[in-house]
Amino acid sequence: MKLPFTVEQFFAVFGVYNTAIWPMQLVAYGLGILALALAWRENKPSGRIIGGILVFFWLWMGIFYHLVHFSAINQAAWVFGIFFVVQGLLFFLAGVIFNKFAFEFALKPLPVIGAIFIVYAMVIYPIIGVNLGHSYPQVPMFGVAPCPATIFTFGILLWASKPVPGYLLVIPLLWALVGMSAAVNLNVPQDYGLVVAGVVGAILIMIRNRKWKNLARQNPGGEPRGADGR
Repeated sequence: MKLPFTVEQFFAVFGVYNTAIWPMQLVAYGLGILALALAWRENKPSGRIIGGILVFFWLWMGIFYHLVHFSAINQAAWVFGIFFVVQGLLFFLAGVIFNKFAFEFALKPLPVIGAIFIVYAMVIYPIIGVNLGHSYPQVPMFGVAPCPATIFTFGILLWASKPVPGYLLVIPLLWALVGMSAAVNLNVPQDYGLVVAGVVGAILIMIRNRKWKNLARQNPGGEPRGADGR
């Protein structure tokens, strides 16, 4: 598929964007670390706070990356931006208003896979970009660029200790599939990790949701955690 912009234009937009929003990159890393600290051991307000952090990431990227900057070279960014804003609002409703989130890390397969995704998003993803010659500021950064933030989203949702509403997976999964075009056409091989995180993460979360639903039917008054398939 032929893209409506060049590789040089794509990375130039990141240069302008990263320069314009500095030091928001540091804030994003701080919020990511805060989310991990809160998710490490479950406590009552952590679900809402982590939900709020995801709201911030998705609204920020939708408005300030897609609508304000990426739209200068790609008209599809207007659609992407709207979808990202919608995703942020969905996280706000599910995680903040209705308190559907709970997180707790455990040495079990799904949380460990989620941890791998998180480390990839926060550490390995930008390192790959720099090693490929995409020096800062012309490099996608965690929390303020859509692809690493989407990988982080799937990673943290794999730490969930109660079912994640399936509708929260649709837009991140679609974006993960869009990321394949960047990996292939824009010399961003680190976005292959986005595709893996999106597809594998969505499948694992849906399987886990189904297991918890079955456990809840067998034990109507109990928690879905324990024999949780995590």
